Amino acid sequence: MYRVMTVVWKYRNCERSLRIKESFLISRKYSQQETINFAEIPPERIRNFSIIAHVDHGKSTLADRLLEYTGAVKKGQNQVLDKLQVERERGITVKAQSASLFFNSKEKDYLLNLIDTPGHVDFSNEVSRSLSSCQGVILLVDANDGVQAQTVANFYLAFGSDLVIIPVINKIDLKNADPERVCNQLKFLFDIEPDSVLKISAKLGIGIEAVLNAIVDRIPSPPVDRNAKFRALLFDSSYDKYRGALSLIYIKDGSISVGDMISTYHVKKDYEVKSLSVLRPHEVSVNKLVAGQVGLVGCNMRSSKEAYIGDTLYLKGTSVEPLQGFHPSQPMVFAGVYPMDQSQHVNLRSAIEKLVLNDSSVKVDIDTSPALGQGWRLGFLGLLHLEVFSQRLQQEYGAESVITAPSVTYKIILKPTKQNVKDGSNIVFINNPAHFPDPVKVEEYYEPMVLGTIITPDDYLGPIISLCMDRRGVQKNATNIDNERVMLQYELPLCEIIVDFHDTLKTISSGYASFDYEDNGYQQSNLVKLSILLNGTAVDELSSIVHVTKAQTIGKKMVSKLKDIIPRQMVQIAVQAAMGGKILARETIKAYRKDVTAKLYGGDVTRRMKLLAQQAAGKKKMRMVANISVPRETFIDVLKK
Repeated sequence: MYRVMTVVWKYRNCERSLRIKESFLISRKYSQQETINFAEIPPERIRNFSIIAHVDHGKSTLADRLLEYTGAVKKGQNQVLDKLQVERERGITVKAQSASLFFNSKEKDYLLNLIDTPGHVDFSNEVSRSLSSCQGVILLVDANDGVQAQTVANFYLAFGSDLVIIPVINKIDLKNADPERVCNQLKFLFDIEPDSVLKISAKLGIGIEAVLNAIVDRIPSPPVDRNAKFRALLFDSSYDKYRGALSLIYIKDGSISVGDMISTYHVKKDYEVKSLSVLRPHEVSVNKLVAGQVGLVGCNMRSSKEAYIGDTLYLKGTSVEPLQGFHPSQPMVFAGVYPMDQSQHVNLRSAIEKLVLNDSSVKVDIDTSPALGQGWRLGFLGLLHLEVFSQRLQQEYGAESVITAPSVTYKIILKPTKQNVKDGSNIVFINNPAHFPDPVKVEEYYEPMVLGTIITPDDYLGPIISLCMDRRGVQKNATNIDNERVMLQYELPLCEIIVDFHDTLKTISSGYASFDYEDNGYQQSNLVKLSILLNGTAVDELSSIVHVTKAQTIGKKMVSKLKDIIPRQMVQIAVQAAMGGKILARETIKAYRKDVTAKLYGGDVTRRMKLLAQQAAGKKKMRMVANISVPRETFIDVLKK
């Protein structure tokens, strides 16, 4: 027994010593790399790449293993590049992050610039920005789930940018993993040969070295000229409260040093370079950056308007041709954002400006509401984008806000007159129901359409087709990927999918179906304004633009929900949904029949004063609409289904 315990003790101490030695070597390697002069690395040994995949296919986990294997971070750290609180809470990547790695291949040190990208369709703008500074991508696919809708979208995004694509199948360690089936899907959909597909497990660290070698061997070095005049593409930005706006740039030509004077091509402003750094993934200060590298520039930019995404930076006094940037995504979902109290207007404005600097895909316009006061009309890429933005406002800046119901942008052609035909004002775009024109003046209505791609097991084909038809969808294509999965393409109105389409699709398919969409222009439609009336007075914040066939159904749901949300008052409240002059639905909120302070008579003055004080405090949290106290939460919850 004693000998057995001695052997076990020696084995455990030996294993512990090996772990300590390994940790020491990685730490030593990590510290040595910080002293490397990045400017001396030749462009032939630089690789710029991104990781693209469907949501939850393991992008962040693979990034963690790449960082660990190359010694950029210590072992045991998870979600290193998911720095935002909302990313860790939701388990999704929202903001693209960068990291510069060193990898020794064939006795040569290579600089690998990695950009981890989001997977959800609402953050496709982050993906396109990342690809603008890369020469290759890792296309990551789950060995269990196979090719999903966002996988298809990301592949064609990279393919259209002429990038080298390295196919990688992840999670081969799962019990139900079927890499051969996924290889056949890649062959059928993208014509990718199975021999070129790498099979890994990012969680266990299997096959990570093969991925790094493939990056070095398959992805070309950046086509740059270090002897030319300095040019750099500004493809991302962030905000630091001490240093202002920080610009993440990809240097195409020349070099830049601390103290140089630079200019921006589109904004037409000059700045002095105060700091340069390389992300590893923490900042490492450097004095010089050269062509082919990705780095962070601090030059006292003060607002999001100055850090224009897609702009070209160059040395002051030189003339250069601007770099071809990328087409920013157009907002598809709009919502009004207002402070909880007008005294918080300045703080909320400052928070929105700083957050927009981190998320340039958000469009901001000033808006005013009779019930909510001064605020903003913000445009987002989708409903999840809207939810994440509002959550970041609260978590990162402590800004409380009221968000109105989401809507989309409609195109309306007015009846021609001499004036509007001459100045072109007969075509208007609106995203706020309050600006809906009088139907008498309208000639045609158009609503935005999307081309949706759904990949699902064939067991759920019937319910999914019924869902698409219920949302006024028109089938465009249907393809059998293999014996079990089908890819459907539907033309759908955008307004039918922004709120709950994705959740409903996941519910009826037990979570197996995936959905992605792209803009498909405008289509003529029969639209009406659905107004909500409280005791005969219209409330613009609760109004919406709907298709005429859905007006009565949506009106009934809205008045039914308002009946539950609006508290009872001292008077009876009639909640109505109206289309033009026609009432489509009605609910009645009965009045209080009893005075709650009636029993407080005689000497009980203190209790009466306390109740009155509480009543006065409660009224401060409400807005008065048609002499009715309406809770602010009403404007947020009314259209949630």
